[in-house]
Amino acid sequence: MVSGACDSARPRPRVRDADWPVSNKAACFGAWRTGSFEALFGASHKGMRMKATIETINQMQADGVIGRYAIGGAVGATFYLEPSATLDIDVFVSFQNVDGTALLDLSPLYRYLTARGCQAKGEHIVIADWPVQFLPPGNPLVAEAMEQAVKTDVEEVPTWVMTAEHLVAIALQTGRAKDHTRILQFIESGTIDTDKLDLLLSRHGLLAKWAQFEERFLDGTA
Repeated sequence: MVSGACDSARPRPRVRDADWPVSNKAACFGAWRTGSFEALFGASHKGMRMKATIETINQMQADGVIGRYAIGGAVGATFYLEPSATLDIDVFVSFQNVDGTALLDLSPLYRYLTARGCQAKGEHIVIADWPVQFLPPGNPLVAEAMEQAVKTDVEEVPTWVMTAEHLVAIALQTGRAKDHTRILQFIESGTIDTDKLDLLLSRHGLLAKWAQFEERFLDGTA
């Protein structure tokens, strides 16, 4: 970060490890680092269908329908936190633009999946019982989160998940009540690299928003 007269007046995120409880760190983060999705979801029907969903998405990538992708949203957070009751998967991918326009062309993706028996339901397409929403990187933060996604495994099937720090920053940027709840869950879990989060918030102009979040949810809790 460039220092100077203006820098000293800018709000800074207080993302110090000592400020945050870490009661769930070993259980949750340890499970993710071993690549064991079963440790998070258990050997359930839902967990096995998630494996099939990821296999289909990986095959789409291998067949050239999509390029690099990253899982984000609530399911992305589940790789770091305790399982939630989320019903859908947010998969961020780069789409091709329709020639000469700013429109995104999702038709090859939908043709590919519907030809293989998947059904579109509103903004989702159901793959192996999981509703999946394919989303473009709508801003530089999400684009960076896709680029820096980490590789992990779902029942020995490789996939890419946004980092904990990017998931927190995106939740902060989005700013819904459920996003604030997710940030607090990340803080409680102790899975965030606080130095990386500090730099990330600064790089994407989220320092003031983090200060507001702290004032509302964290002041007086350390």
